Amino acid sequence: MKTIETVQCFNGRQIRIEHFSETLQCDMKFALFLPPQSEKSEVPVIYWLSGLTCTDENFVQKAGAQRYASEYGIAILAPDTSPRGDGVPDDPDESYDFGLGAGFYVNATQEPWKKNYQMYDYVTEELPQIINTSDLPIDSSRSSISGHSMGGHGALICALRNPDRYCSVSAFSPIVAPSQCPWGEKALSRYLGEEKFLWQTYDANDLIANGASHLPTLIDQGTADNFLEEQLKTNILEKTCDDTGYDAYIRYQEGYDHSYFFISSFIGEHIAFHNQFLKTN
Repeated sequence: MKTIETVQCFNGRQIRIEHFSETLQCDMKFALFLPPQSEKSEVPVIYWLSGLTCTDENFVQKAGAQRYASEYGIAILAPDTSPRGDGVPDDPDESYDFGLGAGFYVNATQEPWKKNYQMYDYVTEELPQIINTSDLPIDSSRSSISGHSMGGHGALICALRNPDRYCSVSAFSPIVAPSQCPWGEKALSRYLGEEKFLWQTYDANDLIANGASHLPTLIDQGTADNFLEEQLKTNILEKTCDDTGYDAYIRYQEGYDHSYFFISSFIGEHIAFHNQFLKTN
């Protein structure tokens, strides 16, 4: 790993790290906030997964999460949203919702994507391994995960498929049923192929419908989100949770849209939610 930037923030350190990813077969960058408590002892970590078109920098620059992470003594690790670099394939149509910046946190099985687009393994396997084998002051046995939009989808599927690895999960405006929306149908069909039964393992709604183990779950959705009806479909997940008895705390926030203004308004509550289960106090 190579540290390429360190700045002081709320008495902690906001760091940007570059490394070669064996999983993605390219150089990658991730952002890491270390709270002041990490100077004395290991701290728990929240993984943050960002949405379409984002990099590792959007969340750490716009959400204002460091203030709360510093208060509770929690590290935040924010990876990029897709593999990057020369030789990494992109959507030939240069669309924003597929290819670079749109890895959808799946392990691609189709050409030409499968060599590099292994974002699920990158998040759930490689990044924790990097923490465990480094001298970073992070206690990886206390991990939670959160995200926004495509990253909310990523956080939910990573947690639902690995309930033993995460203490809690939260999401802002997540794509809860990618098998049933245009963004998801486009990405899953190209990364995984046309057999829809293969999509179910990357669909939070299907995972819960099929009996996924319960984790403490918080979801915030803005009522003024212009993607709500066509892409996000929060009501589908609500019904599935009701039908299966999955105890997810789903909140509709009146008047909020899909932007980082929404995230920054409630990120403190999300970090406080995770803090309960990370047992930092």
